[in-house]
Amino acid sequence: MEALHAAQCDDILAKLPEGVDTKIGSDGTYLSGGEQQRIALARAILKDAPIVVLDEATAFADPENEALIQKAFSHLLQDRTVVMIAHRLSTIVGADNIVVLDEGRVAEQGAHAELVEAGKLYARMWADYQKAAQWKIQKEVA
Repeated sequence: MEALHAAQCDDILAKLPEGVDTKIGSDGTYLSGGEQQRIALARAILKDAPIVVLDEATAFADPENEALIQKAFSHLLQDRTVVMIAHRLSTIVGADNIVVLDEGRVAEQGAHAELVEAGKLYARMWADYQKAAQWKIQKEVA
């Protein structure tokens, strides 16, 4: 139960008909992609492995689930080595070391602030990410 709580799964358990004893996938009880990812994070927390590999941990998450997954990371990342593969830059901003690959080769590496300041590939990707995050459809003015 502590692992489920740390993985931000309380809302999932609250909506399940039999709580933690609910069989997923039966009788129409299914979880969204983001909810499945939070359950997987609870399993990783429970296992307490010294090394954790996360491959696109927020890929199928909507913004609400992504925020909860980010909270769960704070517990999962404590006192262990985590290798995180991600395309969403928001997922890796707080990493100790970011390795940027370009066509299968290491282009640069460092902390977020260092990479932004260097002004190379990561900085361009971060600028594009920031621009995309602020993009909105505006009403045409006649």
